[in-house]
Amino acid sequence: MLAWLAGAFVAPRTFAQVTSNQSPVTSHSFQYPLEGYQSQFAPVVPGYQLRFPRDEGSHPGFRTEWWYLTGWLDVPDGTKLGFQITFFRARLRLDDVNPSAFAPRQILIAHAALSDPAFGRLRHDQRVARAGLGLAGASRDRLEVWIDGWTLHQVGPGYRASISARDFQFDFTFAATQPPLLQGVNGYSRKGPDPESASYYYSLPQLKVNGALTRNGKAQSISGSAWLDHEWSSRYMDKDATGWDWIGINLANGGALMAFRMRDRQGGRFWAGGSYRSPDGVTRTLGVQDVVFTPRREWRSPRTGTAYPVSWHISAGALAFEIEPLMDDQEYDTRLSTGTIYWEGAVRALQHGKPAGSGYLEMTGYWRPMQI
Repeated sequence: MLAWLAGAFVAPRTFAQVTSNQSPVTSHSFQYPLEGYQSQFAPVVPGYQLRFPRDEGSHPGFRTEWWYLTGWLDVPDGTKLGFQITFFRARLRLDDVNPSAFAPRQILIAHAALSDPAFGRLRHDQRVARAGLGLAGASRDRLEVWIDGWTLHQVGPGYRASISARDFQFDFTFAATQPPLLQGVNGYSRKGPDPESASYYYSLPQLKVNGALTRNGKAQSISGSAWLDHEWSSRYMDKDATGWDWIGINLANGGALMAFRMRDRQGGRFWAGGSYRSPDGVTRTLGVQDVVFTPRREWRSPRTGTAYPVSWHISAGALAFEIEPLMDDQEYDTRLSTGTIYWEGAVRALQHGKPAGSGYLEMTGYWRPMQI
């Protein structure tokens, strides 16, 4: 959703610029003003018709945007792993008449993570760079986004991601098996009672993954399934929302479920929504009252002390699932890039205790209230 959705994008006053050859991660900060300039962000309004492949590319007039890939991997020894790759684009509130090529009008951020139960906690890495000069960018009209050697781009009818992180490397291809799933009303996805709190949003569930994973210095062939979310917005959260819970599930029967709720200051449901695509391709949009997240079990981070409900009962219209994590410790510290800490990880979906699908769960605003 991002985490941003996305991973979750927060616009702090100082970005940490993380270079690709630093290990462990160190940072060099640069400042930019958020106030005093009146650059106009493009609005999200009902009625816009998403077109493909045009809308798979960047929309630089909007404040924030992300391409969010998550999935489950099968390795030859039978191990199940989770992975996440996210590229964010953020337009800054700067004076657009500044002619300097060094003016940071657009910031690119990338996150990558591997959920490996044998390791016991999330392995992750991150990159930040200003767009331009060939070092980082996001193309219009087609999916092509990069920071240094980290890339995600279209290859024929599919996609390829190449990530060289500190503790792992991904070289994955993704093949679509279903058409884009437009979220909300034809891609206009409300995030609160104010119509301006919205995004343009589509998903590609049930992607087939193949390629190579390198961990512990050893390359392995992998296969698996994945989910791609692409969202762009200029006002994602209502001022009275503090965070969200989001899940995308590739169902074992070929269907797909996305559900989310925005939380209020008391931790309850402020807004909610989602979609369900049945195995025969029929799609149902889920409204505010259709989606219910009920926590079943908490896990507390030994590093931050933050408590996350890692096990859930989720109702989505007539559907109901129990959600269990691949492993509890999938906390993601992105303070060097997006300025926040959240939980994002691989989960199993069960019905009456039996496997029904696999996907990813993202929970933000538990460490501190989100701002986006």
